[in-house]
Amino acid sequence: MDPAVVPLVLIAVAVACLVSASAGYGGSLILVPALALLLGAKTGTALAALILAGNNIFKVWAYRKTLPFKKAALVIVLVAIGTAIGAIFFVAASEKVVAIAVIVSFVAAFLAERFDLSRLRRVGAPVLALGAGGTSGFSGTSGPLKGLAVRNLELDRLHLVGALALISLVGDATKTAIWTEASLISSDGYLLALVCVPLMFAATMLGRRLNRLIGERGYTGLFWAVMVGYTARLAAGI
Repeated sequence: MDPAVVPLVLIAVAVACLVSASAGYGGSLILVPALALLLGAKTGTALAALILAGNNIFKVWAYRKTLPFKKAALVIVLVAIGTAIGAIFFVAASEKVVAIAVIVSFVAAFLAERFDLSRLRRVGAPVLALGAGGTSGFSGTSGPLKGLAVRNLELDRLHLVGALALISLVGDATKTAIWTEASLISSDGYLLALVCVPLMFAATMLGRRLNRLIGERGYTGLFWAVMVGYTARLAAGI
């Protein structure tokens, strides 16, 4: 890796981890395109998965008192399955098709929330979870589907972030294992992730503090801002 690129990578990691710890997810929205731009699409996406997996360990620890294991169990399993399938077909997958599917799902979910179609959202949770995993495995980011699947669990703010932390950890760990086996993550990548550990910890602690300060209304705004950001990024790539 070019030494001149390292400071830019560290900045991207710090910002991504801060956003992820504040909203519960969204780090890949920043880190995947940043590392793909700096290191190349495949290498950058794979390295982002490794770094985000490490960051999610800190997030799970930070929100350890609000981890809804039972409620989130099915979503975790389905996200893991979808992620494994998507990661295996990472090289040959059509990102354009996935992007269109994600945008359609986002619009449908937004309308469901607008008209409070709670039953419809609960029925769709397994599909959203599988889609989140598959999209994450295909493109490195699960887009809005993961957030929508977790919102169907009807958790309070802190438990929602805890669920997102658990699900993100499982998904990123799954991708990291598969992509390491496929030699997409080198030993240099693991060394860089180790260097980023202090950044992950500091950003996670600050993000948790921000989450508690912004209140329910502010968190809802942050949640949908991340959702819109995901969708805008996907639309730009079509």
